[in-house]
Amino acid sequence: MHHLFGLVLAQRDLSRAGDLFSLDDAEIEEGLSEALEQIRTISSSADYQTNDNDQAVVEICITRITTAIRETESIEKHGKALVALWESCLEHNLKPSGKDEDTPHAKIASDIMSCILQNYSRPSVMALAVPVAVKFLQRGNKELCRNMSSYLSLAAIAEAELLADHTDAIVRSVLQGTNVDPTHRVGRDLKDHEAPTPHHRQGHQPPHFILDH
Repeated sequence: MHHLFGLVLAQRDLSRAGDLFSLDDAEIEEGLSEALEQIRTISSSADYQTNDNDQAVVEICITRITTAIRETESIEKHGKALVALWESCLEHNLKPSGKDEDTPHAKIASDIMSCILQNYSRPSVMALAVPVAVKFLQRGNKELCRNMSSYLSLAAIAEAELLADHTDAIVRSVLQGTNVDPTHRVGRDLKDHEAPTPHHRQGHQPPHFILDH
């Protein structure tokens, strides 16, 4: 990990966190997985949800990391650590407060989600991400689930077989209607959710078992 990243995370130094953006992406890329693991430790601490300083440091560091991953196209290298941090958010409260403000861990989940799921055409990334995405559909908040379902719809088109094993859980979450925007509707071919055959990969439309808008 780059020494500045290490310093900012070890000392939760908000005053230096902004300096991370002065570093070249290539300069910090090698240590991004280690930085993500350290962020997971910080965000799992008992006082994280009430510690504004730590939350701000984590938010800045995640923004810097996801930017570097996109710019260096290193999602496959750091995908495991990124998904592990994403999944760790499920262990904490994701429901908005009475003021409709996202909880600290919902913010982390949201910031990471797009970085991961925009790579819906990369099978190795989706193999890690889809099982976690399904858990968020079942347990996440409504806004997370709304955005998640859009990404999963794209994944179903690009790599349908990756979602085949999770069809029942996805459909169950949709039909329960508790975590998904009620303005969505179930796809016309909901019943056709068997594993895709090779002809689906040759220009035929894969089964629509995610939500259509």
